[in-house]
Amino acid sequence: MLIPFKKMAVVAALAGLATASLTAFAAAPMVKNQAPGYYRLMVGDFEVTALSDGTVKLPVRDLLNAPAAKVDAALKRSFLSNPVETSVNAYLVNTGSKLVLVDTGAAGLFGPTLGNMLANLKAAGYQPEQVDEIYITHMHPDHVGGLMAGSAMAFPNAIVRADKADADFWLDEAKMNTAPADAKGFFQGAMASLKPYAAAGKLKTFEGATELVPGIKTLPTHGHTAGHSVYVIESKGEKLMLWGDLMHVAAVQFEDPAVTIKFDTENKAAAKERIKAYADAAKSGYLVGAAHLAFPGLGHVRKVTGARGYTWVPLNYSSLK
Repeated sequence: MLIPFKKMAVVAALAGLATASLTAFAAAPMVKNQAPGYYRLMVGDFEVTALSDGTVKLPVRDLLNAPAAKVDAALKRSFLSNPVETSVNAYLVNTGSKLVLVDTGAAGLFGPTLGNMLANLKAAGYQPEQVDEIYITHMHPDHVGGLMAGSAMAFPNAIVRADKADADFWLDEAKMNTAPADAKGFFQGAMASLKPYAAAGKLKTFEGATELVPGIKTLPTHGHTAGHSVYVIESKGEKLMLWGDLMHVAAVQFEDPAVTIKFDTENKAAAKERIKAYADAAKSGYLVGAAHLAFPGLGHVRKVTGARGYTWVPLNYSSLK
């Protein structure tokens, strides 16, 4: 069938426009950033939102107390290499009556690639003024830095809770003065982040296993720091354990939970708590969240049959409709 000349001209013109459009779109600049870093799930009646503070590259070969060859081999099996881009996660728990934030990220205390937690909290639909309580797993800078927004308290209406042993250690100037030079920054970061809340009467400590609000309790896991604590979230028979820093490098420490890190205050105690936590999580099957597992850092632990180690099973994605 012959196409009339005018129709042919229209077809040719449209084809030209299509080609030009494709050429223009192909030249669009790359965006090079992720979507806002939050992920939501329900634990019983509680809404839990994982919040990303960003990632930081860590030289784990030098930081882990294990032979470099062992670390490299474990990283390779997970398609990783040194340094490892490591997530820093926080968790927001809405119980229906309380809005509780577990850890706060680093803000500006741990380098320029972190400090996104507050923006992601807002992107997730909340405002910092709405946070009622903040629970700190331990007072290292990548967990407490986000308490401050410049010189102001980032969460002006919140009570901050932490283990007394951690507060007594990291907020003690005498201990800071006698600490090695490379550790003084950890004390300074804790003091800058916590002391404004303490001065306002908003820092409350606890000792041992304590229920802080209905459905959320502490579990002492001292070792990584003097007062490192895990937070247990329970509702309607469902359970989430927020591990803090019981895990640093999944590719290495799930295979061998005895591997410790140079950030530990007491290596042997930290390893003991990690081994105990992994065994319990694998046996009981509850959900786990951790600060340095790949975002959103949520999943389950499974024992490897016939081996000393474990496998991490990330949470299946849900659109939560």
